[in-house]
Amino acid sequence: MSTGAIVAIIVAVALVILVIASISIVRRRQLRRRFGPEYDRVASEMHSQRKADAELAERERRVRSLDIRPLNETTRVRYAAEWTAIQERFVDQPEQAVTQAGLLVTAVMKDRGYPTEGHDQILADLSVDHAGTLDHFRAAHQIGMQAQAGTAATEDLRLAMLHYRALFSDLLGQPSGPQPTGSAAGAGSAADARGVPAGPATDAGAAASTDTGNTAGTRPTAPAPRSRMSS
Repeated sequence: MSTGAIVAIIVAVALVILVIASISIVRRRQLRRRFGPEYDRVASEMHSQRKADAELAERERRVRSLDIRPLNETTRVRYAAEWTAIQERFVDQPEQAVTQAGLLVTAVMKDRGYPTEGHDQILADLSVDHAGTLDHFRAAHQIGMQAQAGTAATEDLRLAMLHYRALFSDLLGQPSGPQPTGSAAGAGSAADARGVPAGPATDAGAAASTDTGNTAGTRPTAPAPRSRMSS
């Protein structure tokens, strides 16, 4: 084989490697944009960006195979009203309210088409389209477990409600059509345009943004103790 042929083969192989590397870099950037801090979490746990790329790509494939669907407006208003009732119950029964908030979030997930068995699998599935509020869910779940055991402080329970509300709002999604009127509007009068119950501490609603680009690890600022829960 001539020297020229050898050089041509080497150049061709180098070009193939360069193309593959470029595709990998582009794909990694796409995954970083989609998963945000979740990408770094997975890469850290697996000690490898390559393995993280494969894991997150598999999560995308799995979620695409699920029948994930938006909620209709009637269902959104009903869930918003249920959240408001749970939030009001926090005043006298904070532990029970947090537990019920967790159950309501699970009900919304199931209604959207997400499987609700296995906490780790739930986190993996939610990370594809709700990475921005995933750490809120992790924090709320941890406090919720403490609430069930009766070991959570009142301020932690308050934070759990804020954390749950972040994912709850994200799961409800944007309205699919005109806002309801009449009795339906009355049922949802305590909810804002994204289904989050309005309250005195509206700044806390920033934690409930539906953009997956939000910083997932941001810890909501707890409102000052009052006679009623302020969020």
